[in-house]
Amino acid sequence: MRRAHPTEQAVGIEYYVSETDGVGGRLRADDADFRVRELERFPTEPVDAPTDAYPHLVFRATLRGWDTNDFAARLSDALGISRERVSWAGTKDKHAVTTQLFSVYGADPAALPDVNGAAIEVLGRAGRAIEFGDLAGNAFELVVSDADAPANAAAITEELRAFGGREDGTIGVPNFFGGQRFGSRRPITHEVGLEIVRGNWEEAVLAYVGRPSEAEPEGTRAAREFVAESRDWSEALDRFPNRLRYERSMLHELAECDGDPGPETFRRALERVPSNLQRLFVHAAQSYAFNLMLSARLERGLPFDRPVAGDVVCFADRDAPEGLELPDTDREQRVDERRVRSVARHCERGRAFVTAPLVGTETDLADGEQGEIERAVLSDLDLSPADFDLPGEFHSTGTRRAILVRTDLDLGREPLTLSFALPKGSYATVVMREYLKVDPVALG
Repeated sequence: MRRAHPTEQAVGIEYYVSETDGVGGRLRADDADFRVRELERFPTEPVDAPTDAYPHLVFRATLRGWDTNDFAARLSDALGISRERVSWAGTKDKHAVTTQLFSVYGADPAALPDVNGAAIEVLGRAGRAIEFGDLAGNAFELVVSDADAPANAAAITEELRAFGGREDGTIGVPNFFGGQRFGSRRPITHEVGLEIVRGNWEEAVLAYVGRPSEAEPEGTRAAREFVAESRDWSEALDRFPNRLRYERSMLHELAECDGDPGPETFRRALERVPSNLQRLFVHAAQSYAFNLMLSARLERGLPFDRPVAGDVVCFADRDAPEGLELPDTDREQRVDERRVRSVARHCERGRAFVTAPLVGTETDLADGEQGEIERAVLSDLDLSPADFDLPGEFHSTGTRRAILVRTDLDLGREPLTLSFALPKGSYATVVMREYLKVDPVALG
C-alpha cells in the first residue's frame, strides 16, 4: 500500500488505497472552488407558528468566508443574545461557499442582521433547536487548481471503484476523519482530548495554548513557547494575539486564580470555551483512535466493503434521501461465522455497513480480528471505555461508525472538478486526498 503524507500519519491516517500518482494541485484557490450544501432533514412549521410552542427560528444561510462558529458568534452579538442560543447541524469550513441550516432560540425574523458574506433565507419555526447531526449529508462541488496530472483522475477513480467492492460505478474510500477534525494547520485537538480522557487537565490546557506549529505566525509561536515554558498566565495574556480568543479565555481563568492552579482550575479553563468545542476535544480523541483502527485494518488486508467474523455492522437508515447511503448506528448486529455471507450481501447492496468504534462508556468492542485491532489501539493509547466517564460536556457514551463510505462521483475537466455527496460526518477531503496526494495543507 502507498504510505500517506506524514501530516496525515500524525492523525492516524497511514495509507492511501489507490496506487496511481495523484493529480497534484490544491483546493480552495478561491472560496467558490469549494462548494458544500447540506442535504437537509429537519422539519419546520410556518414562520407565523406560535412562539410558545415553536420558539426556535430556523433559517438557511449561504456563507462565503465564514467559519460556522464565527458566524454564530457574529449573529449572537448582533442579536444581543448568548451564542449558546444559536445552533446548527454541521460545522463547515471558512474557505468555502457553504449552505447550511441554523436555528436561534427566541429570535424574530425581522431582527436577523445583514451580515457581509451571508445570504439568509428564513424557513420557519421548530419546537426544538437544531442539533449536531440533524442533516442527512452534504453535496460537494470541488475544483482542483494547478493540477499537475489531471489525466490521472480517471485511473484513481477506477481503483476507488474496486476498493468500494460494487459494480455500479460508485467509488469507495476508508471513512477516515479528515484533517479538519484535528486542526488543518495545527493538528492538536485530539492531543487535547487524549489528555482530558486520561484526566490530565493541566496537560490538556497546555496542549491547547502551547505546542506551537510551524504553520503559525512567528509571534503566535513565540507566545505558545512562552506559556509552555513559564506557566506565567498573566504575562502570556499580554503576548497572545486577540484573535486567539479561546486560548485567551483559558488564560484568563488561570490568571485569576489565587496561587498555583490545581486540576479543577485547569478544568474550568477548558470549560471557558464553547460547549461544542469542549465536546470536540473528546470527539477528536475518539476520531484519532478510529483512524488508527482503520489503518490497522488496511495493514492486515481485511476488507472494508464486507464483514469478517467478529465484526459489528450497522444497517442503513430507511429515511435517507434517494441515492445517499446513510448508516444508522442505532441498529447494530454482531456478525458470527454463520452470518458472514448473508450480511456481506446486505453490505454489497448498501443495506449494511461494517463499523469500528468511537469509543465511549457504552462501547462494546468487536470480536475476531477487528476486536484484536480495537483492543490493541486502545492499549497503545492507554485508554479504556470507562475513561470517557467525564464531567459535563466532556462525557461520551460513544457510538460506532461505518469504516467505508461510498458515493457516485462525477469528474469535470478544464478545470478538474469533482462532484459527489457524502453522508453526514464523512469528509470530502478524505475523498480528495486520494486524488491529489499532496500535503494536507493543500486540501484546506
